Amino acid sequence: MSSAAGEPVALHGDNTTPAPFAITAHGEFDEPWAVAIEPGTGLIFITEKAGTAKFVDPATGRLGTIESGLPQVGYGGQGGFGDIAFAPDFAASRIIYLSWAQTTQGDARRAVVGRGRLVCEQADSCSVEGLSVIWQQSQAPETPGHFSHKLAVTPTHLWISSGERMLGDPAQNLASNLGKVIRLNHDGTPAPGNPFAAQGGVAAQVWSYGHRNLTGLQFDASGQLWNIEHGPRGGDELNRVEAGANYGWPLRSNGDNYNGDPIPDHTADDGFSKPAIFWNPVIAPGDFVFYRGSAFAGWQGNAIIAGLGVGTLTRVAVGGDGTSAREVERWRMPRRLRDIVEAADGTIWLVEDGPGGRLLHLTPNR
Repeated sequence: MSSAAGEPVALHGDNTTPAPFAITAHGEFDEPWAVAIEPGTGLIFITEKAGTAKFVDPATGRLGTIESGLPQVGYGGQGGFGDIAFAPDFAASRIIYLSWAQTTQGDARRAVVGRGRLVCEQADSCSVEGLSVIWQQSQAPETPGHFSHKLAVTPTHLWISSGERMLGDPAQNLASNLGKVIRLNHDGTPAPGNPFAAQGGVAAQVWSYGHRNLTGLQFDASGQLWNIEHGPRGGDELNRVEAGANYGWPLRSNGDNYNGDPIPDHTADDGFSKPAIFWNPVIAPGDFVFYRGSAFAGWQGNAIIAGLGVGTLTRVAVGGDGTSAREVERWRMPRRLRDIVEAADGTIWLVEDGPGGRLLHLTPNR
């Protein structure tokens, strides 16, 4: 583990736009997947895809581990340990939410979400107590990807992104919760007022549908929910997520199938909700934040996107009407980026993808 000061990291050499930030590395991790900052302490928790989790104290460089209570994950392909999120009342309740791929039988897996209490009685060790599954995907196919299972927790609701598991058609079927944004109570029950509550079953969980592989759920400063998701060969999307809206997959996409077969592009009259911005070629988004701080001048309200594709950090300005957006600038980073979070001081923390993925800290150039 590196020192608290961190080790300087150079940007990729072919950037055309000077970066307003310096980068330092604060340790390496085994296929890091998600990063989250503990309220109050500022400790940075990192999930590792094979089923482990660690934390870093950015003030001292101290490294710790969640030693017990984590789930057994179905590791392989895109599946494994997923997201971590803290309850709004975490300081009092110690409740955390975790997501992971769970094996049912053979190669069949589904994304699940659990809730438990984080207990940290030693400086370098924590445990999760009473972890129980409160939500699961309604199908468990033998497909290796598109679990999605990103989490967002607000004072009133738990939000989950549920990928369509590389199957396509379930995204349009309200009898399945694949290819959907899910809105629940904190205990995992369907939230009252969901747009398809009258249909019962898993439809009562659904907030929006017609999604593919959603790798980020974030609220902007006005409280509006957005998601970012992977298209197929082209057509990555940033979407304003509205109740009951259908985003078109697999009937519409601004990309094509991997075998070259075309998919009809979105048109003004196709009846589906349109992305605020899409990318061809893709950026292969990891996750994103809406920047709220003041450390980076001019970033306020922008979406800052960690990219898996060729390892980019992309800044996007969202239009005042919330239906359009434009890319402002992009920087090539040394490696693929999996997740991103904004600290209380307005600086940015990122984790790289894959074995030896580093925890990176972005601070303003002075």
